[in-house]
Amino acid sequence: MTQDQIISATTDFVKKQLSNAEGGHDWFHIERVYRTALTLAKTEAVDTYIVALGALLHDIADSKFHNGDETVGPRVARTFLTELGVATDVIDHVVLIIENISFKGGNEPTHFSSPELHLLQDADRLDAIGAIGIARCFNYGGFKNRALYDPVIPPNLHMSREEYKKSTAPTINHFYEKLLLLRDRMHTESGKKMAAERHAFMENFLTQFYREWDGQ
Repeated sequence: MTQDQIISATTDFVKKQLSNAEGGHDWFHIERVYRTALTLAKTEAVDTYIVALGALLHDIADSKFHNGDETVGPRVARTFLTELGVATDVIDHVVLIIENISFKGGNEPTHFSSPELHLLQDADRLDAIGAIGIARCFNYGGFKNRALYDPVIPPNLHMSREEYKKSTAPTINHFYEKLLLLRDRMHTESGKKMAAERHAFMENFLTQFYREWDGQ
């Protein structure tokens, strides 16, 4: 199979796998990350084939929806790509991207680095901030039946990976525990510029949220 055929087959596979996914982690999330990644790749020295496959497969089995098991996604991706006959070095790189792309509370050391991983982290994190990031955040909070906001429960900025995964805090707390931290964790120059605009949008949203919460 050619690279284009493999990307097309991967697209079809991911669409089918995520046909009933939660709205913030469905095919449309994958598609947005894929498009953003290709945009960022125009100004970065990366392997666009690995970027494309990594973008398409990065959330093929998010651990949040598999009882916290972080091995499912990499395993599904490796099996699928192997069956397509993708080169072993490409598969290994894509699997390492899937294993290391997530935020995981922001306090965990990473054990792998590549320009493709950094670019895909930017693309994935850009989809977690701004207008769509806000929508995704509250969609997931509703999915988990979390409170919108509780003034007596402060954000926890020093969570371990396990604490982060098991958190049941109000949705607004997630802005401080993750979303507002992402602007300063971007790798690419294009990603930094896009993140700055989306970060400002979230700050304006929070200002308005608290005004309305206080009845103003």
